[in-house]
This record gives sequence, C-alpha cells and structure tokens, in this order.
Amino acid sequence: MTDAIDRARILQLVPHQGDMCLWDAVEAWDGDSIRLRTDTHRDPAHPLRSGDRLRALHLCEYGAQAMAVHGGLRAAASGGAAPPGMLVALRGVELHVERIDTLPGDLECEARVLVEGEGSQQYGFRITHAGTLLAEGRAAVMLRSTP
Repeated sequence: MTDAIDRARILQLVPHQGDMCLWDAVEAWDGDSIRLRTDTHRDPAHPLRSGDRLRALHLCEYGAQAMAVHGGLRAAASGGAAPPGMLVALRGVELHVERIDTLPGDLECEARVLVEGEGSQQYGFRITHAGTLLAEGRAAVMLRSTP
C-alpha cells in the first residue's frame, strides 16, 4: 500500500469538488483497495444534510466517492485520468445507525474492487466510526469511454 494522500490531491482526482468532496485523506491504497478517513459528516453546512440531520443513507455516497478516489489514483498511477462514471446500483447495503452527524471523530472507509470490466466496476465498501460498523454494501459504476 502507498503513503497517505491529502484532500488537495483527492480534489485533483475526482469530479466531486468543494463541499461535495466527502473524503479528507487516503490512509493507504493499492491496486485492489483503498482506506480513507474524513470528518466532513460533522459539518453543519454539509451539502447532503436535510432537516438539520445527516442520515446514514448518505454513507452510500461516501462509499461511491471512495470508489471514485480509488479509480482516480489507479488511473494516475498509470499516467492517465479515470473516465467519468455513473453510479448505477447499490446492493446488499446494511445501515447500522440512523444518522451520522452527531458522531465525534473521523469516519473511516475501506473499499475493495470486487469485479471490473472495460466499462464497469463493482466495489464492496465498509464504513466505520471508532471501530463500530456503520454501513456496508456493494456499489456498481458504469464508466463512460473516452474518445
């Protein structure tokens, strides 16, 4: 696994910009997996908040963005840029809390490539807080080919 990567580098790799970039740092990654952390869930101005809450359902977006960061890192390592992708499916998602905005400290995510083809990828993700599992599931992305 490689060394840590900060938010500035993450912003160079993904289409999610400003407050919509949910991850603060990559702790480690290799060709098959990534481990990230963030404290963005505590921000009262979080763009996904509604009714003064950030619900656990939004952890699916955190998982999908972990995939985007990993794809960007993999593409950059081979001298390119990741093709744009679209989240097309979530499967086996289990949420173990109702909301996340009240959790102190960082969220951590581990995501791993499960299946990939030329035009699609499927990852498994697990998001934890202080060692407690908050959410897990699988996400599939269709990649647009670049001319």
